[in-house]
Amino acid sequence: MSTVAVAALLLTGCSGSQKLSESSKPTDSADLCAQAAEPGALTDSVDVSGEFGTPAKITVAKEQKVEDVQRTVVTEGDGDKVGEGDYISYAMSAFDAKTGDHLGDLGYTEGELLPQNALANQALAEAIGCATVGTRVAFALPATDGADSQLYIIDVLDKVPTAAWGEKQEPVDGMPTVKLAENGEPDVNVPTGDAPKELQISVLKQGDGPAVADGDTTLLQYYGVDWKSGESFDSSWSNGAPYAAPGNTYVPGFVQALAGQKVGSQVLVVIPPELAYGEDPEGHELGGQTLVFVIDILATQHAPAAQ
Repeated sequence: MSTVAVAALLLTGCSGSQKLSESSKPTDSADLCAQAAEPGALTDSVDVSGEFGTPAKITVAKEQKVEDVQRTVVTEGDGDKVGEGDYISYAMSAFDAKTGDHLGDLGYTEGELLPQNALANQALAEAIGCATVGTRVAFALPATDGADSQLYIIDVLDKVPTAAWGEKQEPVDGMPTVKLAENGEPDVNVPTGDAPKELQISVLKQGDGPAVADGDTTLLQYYGVDWKSGESFDSSWSNGAPYAAPGNTYVPGFVQALAGQKVGSQVLVVIPPELAYGEDPEGHELGGQTLVFVIDILATQHAPAAQ
């Protein structure tokens, strides 16, 4: 892994694989404005060049010690202010705080970084706070046991919707029907009759973002229904936040439904048991069941290229 990728983990809070039913709900009742770190000698003194939305270059005095987290607004944007629950698309350039050496850039190329809920990660909350879209900040972290002190130039690119926004498509006859609440949460009505034996996939909304590729980690909303009972057994909407499993480690039918779909799309999939949790009801609580999912694809992060 590159040095900048390792450094990025400090900001993204990446972790190992989770179960689909686990929530990534952020901490409640925090004030994003109050979370922003105070300016410091390093972040106040750094000279930043390059246009917003492109990798930054810096000039900074060397051998400066970073004792505490520091954050200074370089340029203030005129977009919407970041609020509690917002998912933020951002990009950053990383530098060694002692030497000023450039470590790398992330997020300026499509599919490099997933949007984050700043409130759910302390470092991002300290860096972004309640900044407006279009803001560029200088952010410094002191050294830890696993990393030297780091200096980041971070661009707050956009706020990402938490429901699919693509163009509505005609439903497919015979598949479950879907109605959406005002916030985008689906309600699924399963047709009467036997469940289909084959995988069925229908695009309900067609997005225009990057396509999901093999090995991606995709930020999504999902709503799962048991065909037999018609009842929902799991939902990111109920869990309170969009979800991302590293490498899209879902059941095979779910992975097939994501493959090649574009960000912004909403996908309806009916998954037979052999592509879900198997035919044996003793092997899993959903074993032997045909499952229905409505999936909103909010963003995707491509897997790193093999070295």
